Amino acid sequence: MSDITRVAVIGAGGFGRNHVRVVSENPRARLTHVVDTDSRRAKEQAELHGALAAGSVEEVIGQIDAAIVAVPTSAHAEIGCKLLEAGIDVLVEKPIAPTLAEADKLVAAAERNGRMLQVGHLERFNPAIVELERIATLPLFFEIHRMSVFTLRSLDVDVVLDLMIHDLDIVLALARAELTEIRAAGISVLSPKVDIANVRLEFADGCVANLTASRVSTEKIRKLRVFQPGQYISLDYAKQSAAVCTVGGAEGIAFTQLPVASAEPLKLQFEAFLDAVETRQEPKLTGKVARRTLQVALAVLDRIEQHAGLVGNTMTAWKQTTGWKQ
Repeated sequence: MSDITRVAVIGAGGFGRNHVRVVSENPRARLTHVVDTDSRRAKEQAELHGALAAGSVEEVIGQIDAAIVAVPTSAHAEIGCKLLEAGIDVLVEKPIAPTLAEADKLVAAAERNGRMLQVGHLERFNPAIVELERIATLPLFFEIHRMSVFTLRSLDVDVVLDLMIHDLDIVLALARAELTEIRAAGISVLSPKVDIANVRLEFADGCVANLTASRVSTEKIRKLRVFQPGQYISLDYAKQSAAVCTVGGAEGIAFTQLPVASAEPLKLQFEAFLDAVETRQEPKLTGKVARRTLQVALAVLDRIEQHAGLVGNTMTAWKQTTGWKQ
């Protein structure tokens, strides 16, 4: 491999375009191809960033060292495995796959071919989260809200796999004990999938995490609050800021801002991917790590379905008892 890593971006849709920009701006990489089944979209992005356009993965095999897979989740395993089997390192967008079986195929393909597989849980590269990871001691209570206005992006998956999975990944990374219980509820509003979800996770050491995600909000909110012995930390993902309230000392209680150096998480994520490609050292967001997060996310969706069935039975019984008609 040359000093410059040859990279193709697979998928030039809404978020794929961000990957195209980031790769083209990085001096350690060369954007060689933009791949999309929509030839017009591929050509537009390729010409804009001095790359070649392609309509399929097969066209770029043998011409690249690494690839970013930013296609719909349903195609992650198929495309990712083709690349890995061809000896190409892969950064695949989150969630790693729609099912555990497909996630396992990606993990196995990476191991079998000695390739790097990194998964795009972007918030782990948010400078505020990086700083939180540094100071976390024994998190015992999380309160997390992730709200977005409705868009047509990522409607092939539920809000849990679209938005909440970021926060599930962070909680699982910071919690110090085994996950023991999941409670969840959610509803569909503007799509056939779950658009709003509320989840409670409980861990063996007593840690509790309450998470709410919505993609039908009137405003965009990205906030995390965590309590640990002697400290309360309030973090804003979007502003990349975090404030710490510490109990103790001469004044009894002290408020400080964490020294967060603002940066674009997507660029930091790509830098980490290049590090893995060049050094052959596993990235922190491996396929196995992402599989565990997916496993919890799917369990959340299962609990939501169970809760929906319970509510449905309750409503049916109530209608029969009251004679209510809509």
